[in-house]
Amino acid sequence: MILFKRLSFYLALLGMVGITTFVLRLRASSSEPILPPPLAPPAKPFAKAIGASGLVEARRENTLVGVPVPGLVKSVKVAVWDRVQPGAPLLELDDRELRAALAAQRAQVAVTEAQIVTARATLRRIRDSLVRIERLREGNVASEEALESTRNEAAVAEAQVATAEAQRLAALATVTQTETLIERLTVRAPIGGTILQVNVRAGEYVSTASAVTPLVLGDIDEVQVRADVDEQVAPRVRAGAKAVGYLKGDSARPIAMEFVRIEPYVVPKRSLTGASTERVDTRVLQVIYRFPNAPGRPVYVGQQLDLYIEE
Repeated sequence: MILFKRLSFYLALLGMVGITTFVLRLRASSSEPILPPPLAPPAKPFAKAIGASGLVEARRENTLVGVPVPGLVKSVKVAVWDRVQPGAPLLELDDRELRAALAAQRAQVAVTEAQIVTARATLRRIRDSLVRIERLREGNVASEEALESTRNEAAVAEAQVATAEAQRLAALATVTQTETLIERLTVRAPIGGTILQVNVRAGEYVSTASAVTPLVLGDIDEVQVRADVDEQVAPRVRAGAKAVGYLKGDSARPIAMEFVRIEPYVVPKRSLTGASTERVDTRVLQVIYRFPNAPGRPVYVGQQLDLYIEE
């Protein structure tokens, strides 16, 4: 019995020593210095500011260039980083079928023009005959029936001329329509700017309902950022408010922003930063700011920026 009591005492004493050692080690580990983050967070430039994140886009937004009709790509005229002027050709679709139809339509125009020449010659001959019969009728040499018959023939000939001319106009209209359709197969730049993306190659089939836009075009000499402001703080945003932006990973060089506009329509949040505390079930007010794209520190379309908007 005495041996059992002594063993219990030593076990309890050993447990107390173990707990004491664990507590001392825990205190020692908690006193270690906290390492600074690898990238310093940007400093708030205003006494009171609203934080927002945004995506860089081209001035007047990115232009997603599509195709007017589905078809096979004949050639792509541009590459990424090419600068284009308004109306410059970007890509061509296969036009062989339309050109074959155009050749047949032009031949039809030639046929109608020949029909007009024939109809007009017939009309002149009948009119000459009518003049002679009218003179003979004045001398009671020709009969009234012959005169009336010739007049009817002249009316029919005039109608044939009018029909041939109308057919020629219709054939010319068909030619013009086909030429317009062929011209549409050359996709041209709607604005001047820089080619940002080329997502199509010669020989590929493109559709008007494709999820991937064939070409992306934009003016990037000056870019703009579309900042997402949480709807809970949206009433605090003022039109014309100053803003400063920071590129991801570059908190030492702020970018001064110029206010453009506030989008009056609150939309679901789509642009995500990847933060673990970020809400994805919220709606945001989009505020547009612009700034020059300096050559020494280029900003690329699609980059994320952290913005501070002055209250």
